[in-house]
Amino acid sequence: MKEAYIDKNLNVEIRDVPVPVAGPGELLIRTIVSGTNPKDWKIPKLVGGDAANHGDDIAGYVEAVGEGVTGFRPGDRVAAFHQMFTPHGSYAEYSVAAAKAAFHLPLTTTFEEGATIPLAGMTAALGVYQRLQLPLPWNPATVPTSMVINGAATAVGAFAIKFATLSNIHPIIAIAGKGIPFVESLLDKSKGDTIIDYHQGGDYVNEQLLKAAERHVITYAYDAVSDKASMEMLCNVVSPETGKVMSVLPKEDEVIHGITVLGSNAGLIHASTKVGAKVGDAEFGATLYKLISLGLADGWFSGHPYEVVEGGLAGLQGALKDLEAGKVSAKKYVLRLGETPGVSKGI
Repeated sequence: MKEAYIDKNLNVEIRDVPVPVAGPGELLIRTIVSGTNPKDWKIPKLVGGDAANHGDDIAGYVEAVGEGVTGFRPGDRVAAFHQMFTPHGSYAEYSVAAAKAAFHLPLTTTFEEGATIPLAGMTAALGVYQRLQLPLPWNPATVPTSMVINGAATAVGAFAIKFATLSNIHPIIAIAGKGIPFVESLLDKSKGDTIIDYHQGGDYVNEQLLKAAERHVITYAYDAVSDKASMEMLCNVVSPETGKVMSVLPKEDEVIHGITVLGSNAGLIHASTKVGAKVGDAEFGATLYKLISLGLADGWFSGHPYEVVEGGLAGLQGALKDLEAGKVSAKKYVLRLGETPGVSKGI
């Protein structure tokens, strides 16, 4: 099969390699579409190491199931979150993912849309529910609960809005730029949701956030940007008594200006359950993915806007360069594996 390897200079080499095998608890998936993420260029370029397949967003057909897997069978349409830093990622004709990190795609959901969800959607869900501990959708908030979402047009930011809205978290103060028209479609102005345009400058954003803090006690913030400036900005407006800021970065929790800043790690859904516990983040992930599948089927959940990169894996290098240059806004790049030169069009 064809598999793409990314080196530290973001050069992509497409190699012929054997088809992998699903281990216990895993699915072997015939990859129809792979999503892309900013981490796919950041890890090889900033962390380094040997060239590797860094793709984690899989959408395709189950080819085989490993020992102990229930709920999936060959031929199922699925999307899945490949475990980061392990072999057999999504930039290949066949990928491997834990069954607990996979979910069924209804016929009404394209593989392109499905491939936008796994990593970014779970990053948002873990932050909103496991870290910030906001009410779950089946037990939504009953009183106004203010939340700032910075980087609202990014995939993580947009999914954070979707989950917050499911849990009746309002008013939402969203910070966005070029993607404002898209973000507006996710908000409910009747419940006080608003957008701040960061293109009007840092002083303007700070001024608008301070005005929002005068109208509402801001207890929560989700920062899908998470640079030093944005962290300082959000820590200045959330409540000093109860406020928490969720960072999108995989980092240790810390305190900034008396505000708790929580680190993110979507990979926790692949971790073993803690000693003495029967359920943990892996079971949370499996449950949330089931909810997402139901939402896709019933029409109240959707993926992120996307653009198809021409050439399949042959277009990956250009896509990574665009991601590094910050040229991708309010959408995800996705790759159709069947468009890769040398891959059977039957894929």
